[in-house]
Amino acid sequence: LSNSLCFLSKLINGGIAGIVGVTCVFPIDLAKTRLQNQRRGQQVYKSMMDCLVKTVRSEGYFGMYRGAAVNLTLVTPEKAIKLAANDFFRHHLAKDGKGLTVFKEMLAGCGAGMCQVIVTTPMEMLKIQLQDAGRLAVQQQKPVMMTPTKLVATNAVLSRSYNSGMVISAPRAVSATQIAKELLQTQGIQGLYKGLGATLMRDVPFSIVYFPLFANLNRLGKPSPEASSPFYWAFLSGCAAGSTAAVAVNPCDVVKTRLQSLNKGASEETYSGVVDCVSKIMQKEGPSAFLKGASCRALVIAPLFGIVQVMYFVGVGEYILDNSPLRLLGP
Repeated sequence: LSNSLCFLSKLINGGIAGIVGVTCVFPIDLAKTRLQNQRRGQQVYKSMMDCLVKTVRSEGYFGMYRGAAVNLTLVTPEKAIKLAANDFFRHHLAKDGKGLTVFKEMLAGCGAGMCQVIVTTPMEMLKIQLQDAGRLAVQQQKPVMMTPTKLVATNAVLSRSYNSGMVISAPRAVSATQIAKELLQTQGIQGLYKGLGATLMRDVPFSIVYFPLFANLNRLGKPSPEASSPFYWAFLSGCAAGSTAAVAVNPCDVVKTRLQSLNKGASEETYSGVVDCVSKIMQKEGPSAFLKGASCRALVIAPLFGIVQVMYFVGVGEYILDNSPLRLLGP
């Protein structure tokens, strides 16, 4: 029972960290999705800051949080599966009582990455549609770039919606629930799992890099083998391991984003699968396209995993359980 309470505290820590982290960095994640989906010659945004400024101008402050509700709802089960799976595999791989080798740590991370895609794939699928809606709306209106005076003269109806001289129709408000229902009705459960292969290609290598790297960086900060590392060291280790793993798997993230985007802009190509997507990006945009949004992704992942480690260090989950009726069930 104490093991289940220990897992419950980890789950609470992971869940709170996920919710706090997503709230802090979601606008950067939105910029990442929009930058990754841009094609050469059709750039709506020049950089992450340009994307955020234009998003606030055209869609308001909350436009930066399009799709956040999906993430906030599913981030706790996603973190729970990832952490539980990693612990489970580490426990079973360390049966001889010795410490884990780096290879076994990588195996545990691989197992965790494979398990978490059960939640990650549909979560990302729905989030991407909502995040990319604003970019598509801007792109569809791009030919209608005029000065505000000309705009008023030419079209009184459209003039109501201009912003900084650019016509932007606000994206049709759709919710994640509507998209999920539509996908289930038209394509069944596999509709929600479109891009599963690309998600596995991203999350498995990410976990293989992140978990062993964090464990070894964190170990460097321990004053003695039995003691835990200082609070700031756990945070920095989480940030460093998270950003390194994020940049390492960014090409897979670009492929995943492109495959999961259901709505395409004018003259944007469609892809039949991972191989087709990789070859078309290479042909039309060159290898640099695979690094699109890499800095955004590092900025999203680093604090997310840093916050997770801080939650563990502070022991929020343990505190909540110690002050709840559940503590009476303990041994």
